[in-house]
Amino acid sequence: MRWSILLVCAVLSACATPASVPPRPEQLFNDAAFQARSTPVDVDVFALNDAMKHFLHDEIGPQLRRKGRLEGLIDALQNRAQLKLEFDSAETRTAAEAFNVRAGNCISLVIMTAALARELGLLVDYQRVYSEETWSRDGTILFRSGHVNLVLRQQPGYTNMLNDQGQQITVDFLPQEDVRGYRTRPIEERTVIAMFMNNRAAESLARGQLDDAYWWARAAISHDSGFLNAYNTLGVVYRRHGNLGEAERVYRVLLEREPDSPTVMFNLAAVLTTAGQLEAAQALLQELQRIETYPPFYFLDQAQAALTRGEFRAAIGLFKQELARDPSYHAALFGLAVAYFQLGDFASARKHLNAAMENSTTRRDHELYAAKLDRLRSYHVH
Repeated sequence: MRWSILLVCAVLSACATPASVPPRPEQLFNDAAFQARSTPVDVDVFALNDAMKHFLHDEIGPQLRRKGRLEGLIDALQNRAQLKLEFDSAETRTAAEAFNVRAGNCISLVIMTAALARELGLLVDYQRVYSEETWSRDGTILFRSGHVNLVLRQQPGYTNMLNDQGQQITVDFLPQEDVRGYRTRPIEERTVIAMFMNNRAAESLARGQLDDAYWWARAAISHDSGFLNAYNTLGVVYRRHGNLGEAERVYRVLLEREPDSPTVMFNLAAVLTTAGQLEAAQALLQELQRIETYPPFYFLDQAQAALTRGEFRAAIGLFKQELARDPSYHAALFGLAVAYFQLGDFASARKHLNAAMENSTTRRDHELYAAKLDRLRSYHVH
């Protein structure tokens, strides 16, 4: 029961249709239990800075006039000589922050693109992409991530010499092969903002900043009371802050709306266990095991334990089982590289370490794997 599960970035309900909104969500708040926020949570995530305006109107202005606003912006997004965007899941950024460092997670890059597009007078629609869920973890917090993209289109009645009236283009920051064929559902901009705030809450939690995490989660719910993931985050904040009654109340509300959610069941069971309600917690865990036989990172944890015991071939098999669930998870690829290295198979170790580097989602991890790969290259295959 040492884990907490958060849902971040683009994750909505696992159901195909939106779950009902909890009645009067403000009744779930307990402002008095937390210190005043250290940073404002009412930030304008779409605000452009001078550098963004200069980029649009001066740097790529001729391109926009030559190709049209829509095609010109898309080319700038795709051209590494212009925006040079990188995916970096370490921090959720506003439009201006993502533009300044030319990097961000999916929600940050969507917000930045939307801000640039609206400055050009383009229309923006947001979509939830129903792709395979991915998991990550930071310390004792598990994160389940999903994906959003956006559709850019011209204003009705807009015409120019290129005659691109009515044209629309989907912008996605994942490779097309990773999202091709998946269902999408339109979402409101307020939901996108709530996702941003929920991510900020999760990041504050990972840093141990519980007060800030509370205010971000509260702001997410206030901004879009139908975004249920923010309630889950609020429950995690309450539990870690020692407010077990409030945490249980939040999860009971969520369980009424998502009765088969493994995330909600797991987190509620953790709260009940901490509160000494062991029978109720055990009943939930038994139901959870029926729904989800192998929890997130089950095979990864077993593989890492086998590595520690020196059982390298067993570890390889377990790492491969973890990769069967998520072929791009960098920590499993790195573990596989370690196991092969210990067996003297340096070619396989290099292969999987390179894959770990290519699939890393933060600059920190990318640099770490790159350094290890440089050292490993000094070994020769015999």
